Amino acid sequence: MKTRNIMIVGVGGQGSLLASKLLGRLLLTKGYDIKVSEVHGMSQRGGSVVTYVRFGDKVYSPIIDKGEADYILSFELLEAARWTEYLAPGGKVITNTQTINPMPVIIGAAQYPENLVQKIGETVEVIAMDALTLAEQAGSSKAVNIVLLGQLSRHFDFTEEEWMTAIEQSVPSKFLELNKKAFTLGRNY
Repeated sequence: MKTRNIMIVGVGGQGSLLASKLLGRLLLTKGYDIKVSEVHGMSQRGGSVVTYVRFGDKVYSPIIDKGEADYILSFELLEAARWTEYLAPGGKVITNTQTINPMPVIIGAAQYPENLVQKIGETVEVIAMDALTLAEQAGSSKAVNIVLLGQLSRHFDFTEEEWMTAIEQSVPSKFLELNKKAFTLGRNY
């Protein structure tokens, strides 16, 4: 199997590490060789964060270069726009429509770009969803990552039960039902 590449992007504190670990755990149980990168970026300062997940028959490096990502899973809209040049031809961006102002916007040195979903969609295929509202419906605004994984799951041949098992193995028991609900809401979006 050709190596497949997924970039998980967002802002520090949005759960990209849990999402990449959960995805990696599922892929490992399916017998793939996988490489998951460490989180790159200012994760503890609310800055841009990116994690790479690569899987296939044999994967030699965890790094995804420009033009190689089959999927970009974005927890924040500006981060989706920031990383689109990494998308491979025919790849997809799955993004939350939530906006989190970066520091230049907060201090008034810049404005948050308008119409980003439309602009991204002019060059690549984009699936934009209000994952924050779905996460809140599941019980916590912190479940945006799991909602987006639910939507990503629609693009793989793994069963819903296999995804749920990975969630069970990755999430503390007290948050399990919330995360399962978030996943289902994202998958059925």
